[in-house]
Amino acid sequence: MGWTADDIPNQDGRRIVVTGANSGIGLEATRELARNGATVIMTCRSVDRGEEAASNIRADIPNADLRVEACDLGDLESIHAFADRLDDADLDVLINNAGVMAIPRSETADGFETQFGVNHLGHFALTGLLLETLGLDEESDSRIITVSSGVHERGEIDFDDLQSEQSYDPWDAYAQSKLANVLFAYELERRLLTADATAKSIAVHPGYANTQLQFRGPEQRGSRLRKAAMWVMNTVLAQSAAMGALPALYAATAPEAEGGAYYGPGGVMNMRGTPERQASSERSYDEETARRLWAASSDLTGVTYDLPEPKAEVSA
Repeated sequence: MGWTADDIPNQDGRRIVVTGANSGIGLEATRELARNGATVIMTCRSVDRGEEAASNIRADIPNADLRVEACDLGDLESIHAFADRLDDADLDVLINNAGVMAIPRSETADGFETQFGVNHLGHFALTGLLLETLGLDEESDSRIITVSSGVHERGEIDFDDLQSEQSYDPWDAYAQSKLANVLFAYELERRLLTADATAKSIAVHPGYANTQLQFRGPEQRGSRLRKAAMWVMNTVLAQSAAMGALPALYAATAPEAEGGAYYGPGGVMNMRGTPERQASSERSYDEETARRLWAASSDLTGVTYDLPEPKAEVSA
């Protein structure tokens, strides 16, 4: 039958941060983690929407241990403020889930193209700022989960135009940001291994899950036709958000989940079904691209990691 939420081991005593926890995959992941005893810190751009989501979960799970925190992944000041509020808290898991998809070009508070800024740079900064809270030097089972997308397979990292200022296509920008997610997850794992840290960095994708994410692009364009078409596709082709959350839940909780792996639905075209380990795109394994992206991300965000750079592989 495959791994489901019923297989989540007891999470009592574990503290987990989920970004974008007020809707979609983040909401469903939060629900199942809380159901199994975790303390979940729900980061949301809107505290009001976050509190509404928390109330929704508590109606289902009265003893859910939830904490709603403001954190706008498109604003480095907000990310720093959130990290400062958690700097004395020990964390076990960080699920980098929040994101935007295929929206008209706009910029974050810091002048980054929004999809690259929110989906990648915001999570790069947040992870770096929370790294010390994740027990890297202890015998712990801490994990950093980065949620990508199957669309990363069409992505390329354009170092000459990272912010899509010269040319912008909503889907190309989205694909670049999702490829950046996988490159980041793999490079973080290499650096953790080089540091002999016990934490794991794992990439996942939800397949095609029915969430509000798909509607934001058509809504921002004011396109009723595209919104209607997306509704039909979501109704006919997509799996539920709860199913889409399973790869992240597996990576975050399953004892057998491996660092440096990529997990996604194992059904038709990897769009639906229970989680399995999969291969990501050929570009995602390019270590030189990953190192360049890491350096660029650190320069852009001003966030550095106290981790050694892995040694480059030497060809025979």
